[in-house]
Amino acid sequence: MVMNMYSHLSGGRANIQLLQEAAVREFVKILDRCEGTKAIIWDESLGGPVGLVARYTFLKEHHVTKMYPLRSEAWTDIDVKNIIFITRPQQTLMDYIANNIHEEERKRKVSRKEYFLYFLPKKSFLCEKRLQIKGVHGSLSYIGEFRCEFFPFDNDLLSMELKDAYKEIYIEGDTSSLHQSACALVALQKLYGRIPKVYGIGSYAQRVWEITKALTEEDGHTMNNEKGVIDQMFILDRSTDLMSVLATQLTYEGLIDEIFGINNTTVNLPAEKFNTGEGLSTDRNTEKSQFILNSKEQLYAELRDKNFNAVGAVLSRMAKSIRSRANENHGEKSIQELKKFVESLPHIKSNEQSLATHTTIAELVQDVISSHAFLDVLGCEQEFLLCSDVDKPNSFIEDMIAKEAPLRNVLRLICMQSIAGSGLKPKVLDYYKRELVQVYGLKTLLTLGNLEKVGLLRQQTGSRTYHVLRKTLNLTAETPEEVSPKDITYVHSIYAPLSVRIIEQHLKPNGWQLLTEKLSSLPGPTFEDFQASPSLGSRRGSFTSELSQSDIPRVIVVFFIGGCTFAEISALRFLAQQDENNVEFVICTTKLINKNTFLDSFIEN
Repeated sequence: MVMNMYSHLSGGRANIQLLQEAAVREFVKILDRCEGTKAIIWDESLGGPVGLVARYTFLKEHHVTKMYPLRSEAWTDIDVKNIIFITRPQQTLMDYIANNIHEEERKRKVSRKEYFLYFLPKKSFLCEKRLQIKGVHGSLSYIGEFRCEFFPFDNDLLSMELKDAYKEIYIEGDTSSLHQSACALVALQKLYGRIPKVYGIGSYAQRVWEITKALTEEDGHTMNNEKGVIDQMFILDRSTDLMSVLATQLTYEGLIDEIFGINNTTVNLPAEKFNTGEGLSTDRNTEKSQFILNSKEQLYAELRDKNFNAVGAVLSRMAKSIRSRANENHGEKSIQELKKFVESLPHIKSNEQSLATHTTIAELVQDVISSHAFLDVLGCEQEFLLCSDVDKPNSFIEDMIAKEAPLRNVLRLICMQSIAGSGLKPKVLDYYKRELVQVYGLKTLLTLGNLEKVGLLRQQTGSRTYHVLRKTLNLTAETPEEVSPKDITYVHSIYAPLSVRIIEQHLKPNGWQLLTEKLSSLPGPTFEDFQASPSLGSRRGSFTSELSQSDIPRVIVVFFIGGCTFAEISALRFLAQQDENNVEFVICTTKLINKNTFLDSFIEN
């Protein structure tokens, strides 16, 4: 049963199901450490991601009878023998754990419980100190680690699901996510073997790689030094390409995420739009139906990376094929043929269900993107992507402010104008700030300060980075090719994500050499490194013999430090489908993000 549930993870040459199985083994050790009934109290940010490695039925088999999110007020009436806390190493969460234990201790006369605490992915000295100060460290029977660095989203997609990594690094100066990213890369190589060739762009990408190497040396005896299935790795620092996060995604999956929000492969949609029985579950209170979106569902695998304008044709082709199957004449069939037909009925049924679901989802998306409001905003941002009119206040933005449009929508366009012009002219920036404060209040200044700290908003300097790269790397297309695209620009209609264009250039012969010249204007360094096998020493000749033979696709890990979007993922999959590239990607990220979730982390409420 468990195998079947995750079978879609094993599609590529790097089998992602191995990672899911390793996480389950860790989890079993945790659950089997204590006997009798158990309740798990999760750090809220982990409930969803851990669901990607173990379903509820699995937990029940291991005597988990209750699950609760970790919150500041203690839970009452937990009648089990063991309480297991699973949490990220954050100070405030230690206070929540202390509240829960104190509450239980007060009721001790009634029942005696054992407490276990597991940090994901690593213990923290500061957190343990906090538990001592709160007087509960001694009440814990065991403190351990749940080593699960990456969560498997699909057969080519892994995410650490670190919610605010970008904000922590740039605004709070907290670089713990860089250390966690390095630990994740060490874990990846323990499972899949040493990655011989490593490239990267941006100062935090370089930091992550330096920490990874240091950890690998410390961990020498447990490392898997054999060259594994992965040939290369490319580490990208999000700060080198902020435009691609802010641009509206126009792929099927990207739009579902931006409009409704996809969390840990599930999306909640208005229940009244679907027939009963569609979706995983329907919550009567919120009137939402829940759907799982991954490549296990054949139709979704075909639709997700397409530009939305190509979705209708796929749906109608499938509808025709289902109709023709239904209208077949069975009178002339042999017994064998009939038996085959009967066996295929469940498959036909599930295809019909799929078709109904995605036709409805497509209608919901269509309602949003055919509205004037959506199209006007898209028109404005496309002008910025093409670098037109970036040096003066934009009349569309002025209108939005005057109409008190949601602050996030206004800020996104101002930030896009700033990136396109490599900053805003001082007079323009001051003008926007005055207008924003007048309409949205003084607290907007805090948000603007955050946007300046993270590089989304700034005063113009001499160099025109985006303008130059748009030309040298052909980032924009004059005419969109959405339905049968020949280029990755289709994911935003007219714009190729810079991050993925860089990878595409890199795939060409001598690509890296040519790239480093073109990227000199980007912030932060570019670097390359290679990890030779200890037995080979560092002889270059023996190293090149380790790289994949030309007829087998190269397997390349692309790791985004600071998050990546579904549009970028679709663009990478598009590159992998082009035969001449001869490549398979494993896409890793600290978090799956979109323009809304990214900006929300900087907006001060």
